Amino acid sequence: MSVASAIEALKPLFGERLATAEVLRAQHGQNEAHFPPAPPDAVAFPEGTGEVSAILKLCNEHRCPVVAYGAGSALEGQHLAVKGGISLDMTRMSRVLEVRAEDLNAVVQPGLTREALNTELRATGLFFPVDPGANASLGGMAATRASGTTAVRYGTMRENVLALEAVMADGTVIRTGTAARKSAAGYDLTHLLLGSEGTLGIITELTLRLQGIPEAVSAATCRFDSVEDAVNAVILTVQSGVPMARIELVDEMMARGFNNLSGSALPEKPHLFVEFHGSPASVAEQAERFGEIAGELGAEGFAWTDREEERSELWRMRHKAHYATQTLAPGKRVLATDTCVPISRLAEAVTGAQADCRRLGLTATIVGHVGDGNFHCGVLLDPEDEGEVRRVETFSERLAETALRLGGTVSGEHGIGLGKMKYMNAQHGAALAYMRAIKSAFDPIDILNPGKLLPPGNQ
Repeated sequence: MSVASAIEALKPLFGERLATAEVLRAQHGQNEAHFPPAPPDAVAFPEGTGEVSAILKLCNEHRCPVVAYGAGSALEGQHLAVKGGISLDMTRMSRVLEVRAEDLNAVVQPGLTREALNTELRATGLFFPVDPGANASLGGMAATRASGTTAVRYGTMRENVLALEAVMADGTVIRTGTAARKSAAGYDLTHLLLGSEGTLGIITELTLRLQGIPEAVSAATCRFDSVEDAVNAVILTVQSGVPMARIELVDEMMARGFNNLSGSALPEKPHLFVEFHGSPASVAEQAERFGEIAGELGAEGFAWTDREEERSELWRMRHKAHYATQTLAPGKRVLATDTCVPISRLAEAVTGAQADCRRLGLTATIVGHVGDGNFHCGVLLDPEDEGEVRRVETFSERLAETALRLGGTVSGEHGIGLGKMKYMNAQHGAALAYMRAIKSAFDPIDILNPGKLLPPGNQ
């Protein structure tokens, strides 16, 4: 049995929807981050759960690796076929199957993107709130347990997936969870599969929690003299119970990157980007309270808007942080990493990361969903410069060690993929053996996204 025999067995079932062309394989082997290309041996385009089941059944028989592929926007290489095999491109499974407006949920296929879902929902007065920045596929967002700028108010994918359908390694189709808001019936397989990065099963359907579109929305930017002051404003705002919809930190290097890419005129100082949702009265009250807190910590240059086009432009700029970082050293790659710490330790974590960058002579940006303690460092590196690569590795290790020392996690939302496997033992210790046991039970011959998430047994 082999990859080649699996491809031959799949050809009669899929015809032109099983592609081995070099260009298409190369496309599915690229990534937004710093990992080397890893093209699959073939790309399959299923159009329904039954076809995904048929693919996995045959691939299991032939011991052929299978890696799910959505929008290809993952930042830890989760979609790369590092062991070869079949890239399961889910983009043709992109329908909204049902909208239950009275229950505030929708049933969707995994290849649907979050922006396409919200376009479909517009007439209902509802929206799906999880916003990781990229127009990611909802299946990929579930598989990586994504979150983003709105997590401080609406939560992550963990809180917003009620139920799912998945295909197991041997082709068996299972359903987990229900459309009810809670359940005490059995093991919680829904949340086990969320964040499993395609290593336990392939998600083929999702039941998502929806929210009402807020009556009023306002957004603002303000700047501070130091990152510490900006972060302390976030901490005090959260601890004061102000219900922020978004509260994002941008450091001075990130402000420079936004100016380079978007032609904005942000002073090169740390900024907070904030947004409030609710009734007109509640939004005004929230904004006033935030302004008081931020002002006490030296904020200046407040710029408020309730115009949709201006708010949209602000968040479009924020969502281009990865590309804005690249403008600081054209030609270099970006190590996009993230950690999450308890909110009370956030200032220590962020200022420590900045100090490490300076000490190691690295160029980096910091941006983050700091309302829930999550921040991202975009570190620039030349893969051909061995010295710089070693310094970046040292920085990444220091960042992970600091997060764990402060009671946090090595990843708040990007996931583990390839880049953070080496930190799994430090974070989970003896629990890692139980994760390996779960993987073995779900996927005994290791065909589902092999080489990801769980480090080899000796690490």
